[in-house]
Amino acid sequence: MLTNKPKPKFFFPFSLPKIGPAVLVTAAFIGPGSVISASLAGANYGFALAWALVFSAFATIILQEMAARLGVVTQQGLGENIRSAITHPIAKYLAILLVVAAIVIGNSAYQGGNISGASLGLTSLLQPLGIDQSTMQLFIPIVIGFCAFLLLISGSYKIIEKMLVLLVLLMSLAFISTFIISGADISLLFSGMFIPHIPTGATLTVIALIGTTVVPYNLFLHAASAKEKWQSVTQLPEARRDLYVAIPLGGLISLAILSTAATAFFKQHIEIQSAADLAPALQPIFGDWASVLMSVGLFAAGISSAVTAPLAAAFALSGILNLNPKLSSKSFKIIWLSILIVGTVVASSGYKPISIIWFAQVANGILLPIITVFLLWMMNTEKLGKYKNTWQQNSLGAIVLAVTLLLSGRSLFSAFGLL
Repeated sequence: MLTNKPKPKFFFPFSLPKIGPAVLVTAAFIGPGSVISASLAGANYGFALAWALVFSAFATIILQEMAARLGVVTQQGLGENIRSAITHPIAKYLAILLVVAAIVIGNSAYQGGNISGASLGLTSLLQPLGIDQSTMQLFIPIVIGFCAFLLLISGSYKIIEKMLVLLVLLMSLAFISTFIISGADISLLFSGMFIPHIPTGATLTVIALIGTTVVPYNLFLHAASAKEKWQSVTQLPEARRDLYVAIPLGGLISLAILSTAATAFFKQHIEIQSAADLAPALQPIFGDWASVLMSVGLFAAGISSAVTAPLAAAFALSGILNLNPKLSSKSFKIIWLSILIVGTVVASSGYKPISIIWFAQVANGILLPIITVFLLWMMNTEKLGKYKNTWQQNSLGAIVLAVTLLLSGRSLFSAFGLL
């Protein structure tokens, strides 16, 4: 007589946290902008600015915890909460207009930078094949945009989440392996992480490191994806554990990039102006593998962010415009497809990737304090009951808001050529 034997189970000496929406946040902020900022910080200032990345990770955890809590408790995204909280018709119209304009402009710019960054990585990997540079510049962004399209058109949150988990793991292996090959001085790294110091001329670099990590559209993305993943307030501890694993992993990746650049280029008189210069410059110092790993990491960073930026825009605009927030809905698909097309066109247009990513950072600096104010407001409404912010959480949020205002001022000054 046949019997169904139970499948063997594998036991671990510790409990592995369930991977969830926070990985989407990590996939979003470890993009080409982060790679460029961290590599330039390391090349120009050694390990001195590592503390800025540690601060950025803590600031991201503070805001993203609020966004996740908002999504789980209210079972609505940040956009839906903003819309329902504003009752005055004129104020509601202005808030909607502000968020829509900021998300469309900011995410379109980010998407152009994301696809451009992924193209840099893939172009570096394909160079040995002898393909014409102008041909690659035109067609590789289209290929990357199509890959992002195939993933998003599935309309399945689970499929998108799993693919982004794989891309984050690929980034982690690529960048951390490059860091190991570089043989960075760990004592100098720890000194830079825990002793804040701003070298002469490094202020804007510090702001850039923070601005590429604390990303405004991630607040919409996390709130909406958290409610998709967890439908009960009893699951809040699980949502927090997810956050406390994924965000530090992203910080570790950024530190690995900064450390590699610091070890290879600081005080070596090797000029690094963008991430495109990083992989080829590593080859004569650390060998072919370091160059390949850096290219793979940049490609993974670009394509993962190229998926999350349109997804976040669709969540944000669906919520604020009172559209169907389901991934399979027609309106949701139209929004992310529009952002994806604009980003692909911008990346294929011939503009320098560094210029596109710079514009994205300017848009980020303007948008961030606005969304942070909205989030802090939502976290203090009676709608959350006992889950609303404590005074400690509001204090930490206020500190992050002050930093975001600094970012906004820097972005506006840069935009008008005053810096």
